[in-house]
This record gives sequence, C-alpha cells and structure tokens, in this order.
Amino acid sequence: MRVLFATSEVAPLIKTGGLADVSAALPAALHGMGVDVRVLLPGYPQVLKVLPHLQVAAKIPTQFSFPATRLLTGLLPNGVPLLVIECAELYERGGGAYQDEQGLDWPDNALRFGLLSKIAALLSCTDSPLDWKPEIVHCNDWQTGLTPAYLHFSEGAVPCVMTVHNLAFQGVFPPQMVAELGLPIECFQPDGVEFYNNLSFMKAGLYYADHITTVSPSYANEIQTDALGFGLQGLLANRREVLTGILNGIDTTEWNPATDPNLANPYNLTDISGKSANKRELQKRMGLHIDPDLPLFGLVSRFTPQKGVDLVLEIAPQLIALPAQLVLLGSGDVEMQRTALELAHHYSGQISAYVGFDEALSHLIEAGADIFLMPSRFEPCGLNQMYSQRYGTPPVVHATGGLIDTVLDCNATSLEQGVASGFVFHHMDTPSLLATARRAAITYHDKKIWRALQHNCMVKNFGWGQSATAYHDIYTHLMRR
Repeated sequence: MRVLFATSEVAPLIKTGGLADVSAALPAALHGMGVDVRVLLPGYPQVLKVLPHLQVAAKIPTQFSFPATRLLTGLLPNGVPLLVIECAELYERGGGAYQDEQGLDWPDNALRFGLLSKIAALLSCTDSPLDWKPEIVHCNDWQTGLTPAYLHFSEGAVPCVMTVHNLAFQGVFPPQMVAELGLPIECFQPDGVEFYNNLSFMKAGLYYADHITTVSPSYANEIQTDALGFGLQGLLANRREVLTGILNGIDTTEWNPATDPNLANPYNLTDISGKSANKRELQKRMGLHIDPDLPLFGLVSRFTPQKGVDLVLEIAPQLIALPAQLVLLGSGDVEMQRTALELAHHYSGQISAYVGFDEALSHLIEAGADIFLMPSRFEPCGLNQMYSQRYGTPPVVHATGGLIDTVLDCNATSLEQGVASGFVFHHMDTPSLLATARRAAITYHDKKIWRALQHNCMVKNFGWGQSATAYHDIYTHLMRR
C-alpha cells in the first residue's frame, strides 16, 4: 500500500502542537506495518538546516500564483521517507510555520499552504512528476485542506482522507484567492469551498474528501454540534457516514519513564520508587520548597483560553492553600504569561512558572509532578493526559473530547474495577476545577489508593498500534471501493 501523508509540521523538525507529534508517529507506525508511506512537508529553514543532504526528485514550474518549486527527498529521523517542498519565496523565512517573529499570521498563508495542498494533489493524480504514485493521500487540518478540492477536479486522482486535528482553525481567506490558487470558480458555492462569502481551506477538505477522521471518538460527535462545530456542524452531520473518530496514540519510546534521558531517575510499573527523585529534582530546578509530602500539580500547555489555563491561574492561590505546589510551563496569551510570572514571584517556593518551551522540562514535569492539570474547554484528542498517565501522574481533566475518552474518573466503582486513572469534572468553571483538584489532593494522601491509581494509569496502552490499524482499514476500504 502506497500512502502520501501531507502535513504542515512534523516533530522534531518543526512543531507548534500535537499535529507535529501525530505526523511523526502515525507514519512511523504505518511504515512499521509495511505501508509505503511518504510524508510531504514544506521546506522551512528548520527542516532544510537539519536535513542538509536532501536530493532533488523533481522540478515543478510556476502555476497560477505559485512560484516554481523543487521537490526534495530524504528521510525523517525516524526513518520514514520524506518529500520536502523547496520554495524559498514562500517558506524560507524567520519566525515559525504560520506566524512571523511578532506572532502575526503570515499574510501569504493562503499561497503557502495552497502550494502544499496543490503539490499533494499533483503527486496523487495522472500529472505527477514522480514515478512513485500513492494509492491514498492523507491530509491533515486546514493547511492541506485544498488537496481534496484539487483532486476532485484532476484526472486519475486517488482517494483522499482528511483528518481534523482542531476544527477551531479553518484557514479562511478572501474570495479572490479562489482564482489565485487555481481553483475552478464553480467550487465557490455553499456546496464547495465557500464559507460565509470567503474561501475556507477546512471546509474544502471536509466537503471533497472521500473520508473524514478526527482524533478521538468523542470529538467526532462534538464537532457535529453547534457548540463545537464552528459553523461546519451541518456539513459534518451530513457526512457522518464517512466520519470516523480514531484516538491518537503517543510515541511510547520517547515517552517512557524507564528510559527517558530527561529524568533524574528512571522508574517503571514494577518499581515506581524513582518518581520521588524526579519530584525532588523538579522542585529544586523550579525553585520550589523541597517537600516530598505536598502534592505537586503540574501543567504543560499552550497558554490559551481553549486550554483552560485562565482557570488554573485564577484558582492558583486557593490551590496552593490546600496545601499544594504548582509548576507551569508554556507560552501563548501575553496576559496569561504575565499572570503566571506574577504568581510565581508572589508565591515564591509554592508556585513556579517557565514561559517558553522546554522539551526536557516538559518530560521532567510529567515525571516529577504528582497530579497533572489539563482543564481544556475543548480538546480534540490531547496528548499530555496520555503522557501523564504513562508516567504515573494522574490527570485532572474536563469532560470533553479525547480527555473523556482516555481518562476514567477516580471513584469507588472505578477503583474497585481497577480502571480509575484520573479526576474528571463536568462544569467548565473555577469552582468545579478547584473542587476536583482538592479531591485529587485528598486522594494523594491515601497512599494505598494512590498507588492503585498510578498502577491503573501506567498499565494502559496508548501506543499507535490500534490506531494505525484503524487508519489502514480505512485506506483499504477506500482502495477497494
């Protein structure tokens, strides 16, 4: 089976969120199953710098408003074949994948990701410049959303799968971009790419794809509702027969407390004693009082309203009064960053905050914290709640999306059944979050129950095997059809 996996980011080359982790892990899992999968990625400076020995596979001339490009081949660090779109005019610049150094969206993002979509489609139809042609093209989020639309109007197009990682980001641009991107004008209508008189990359993907997937079963249902459909709930409900929720997995090699090089002391399911050394190291590194008995809450997140970080900051003084400690890692909303740093200054030794991204520190927080906070307002899948369970750090989560699919609330029944793995609250407000955090802190002091809870967390399998098989089944179904 030959699969082209088109994405705008892949860890560890370029990463802004969970999409990058999925774009590394899922192709690797498929590759391990014998699938001939190749990842298509824009040639950002971060990619070209890390992979300097890429080979030229094809030259693609100017089309419509797209500059001429070269297609380069190489391998991802995990050994999966990689195709890189080399286009200095659109990709080789400072800043990040989607924004400049000031955090503003690149004004030409429609062209930048229109090109990614266009080349994904080109490689998947009769006019491909490569000898290798996929039997399936798998697109991810709005940045590749035009691929199914291009394929719909192309000769010899292969079936297309569209995965929604976060429906809140839709790639909406002015209507004049339809012609500039080389799309036929007849597609600019409600039954097409038009979205409130604009062009929507996400809608294009959802309308024209042969199959749609989301990153958890609960999220597949939620995006068909007014609350989380972001204006596309009607389209998704109409296409529910080809909509499947498949829970993301995690990289169980990178996230393994027994072998993690970022930890002060490794530990595993049979001997969890090393976790206390990581807690001590985390307290020391983050300037917290060294206290093995206080429950330590950890948070690793983008600082955005979606992630519920504002609620955590609001209850922080009450949280440490339980008593407890709190460590925060992340960046995003400027006001939230400022508040986090002010709290850390005012409650020195009890609250600590690191504004920015530090991969090693994120691993240490997962291992060194006693309880992980993830109170997202909505969460398509989420990975950190899976990381925390694998590291024996029960999470506190809001009952939404992938969080409710992966965390079972700790209560008398779930403990008796041996399935409790965290603490779940259902009302998205500070009293509910604080009450659930308090319940977690109280449970922490019952060492017998806490050890059972940690065991339930660590014994769970969050690997990619089952999810990769589900994708393989969808590919097979589309090819047979």
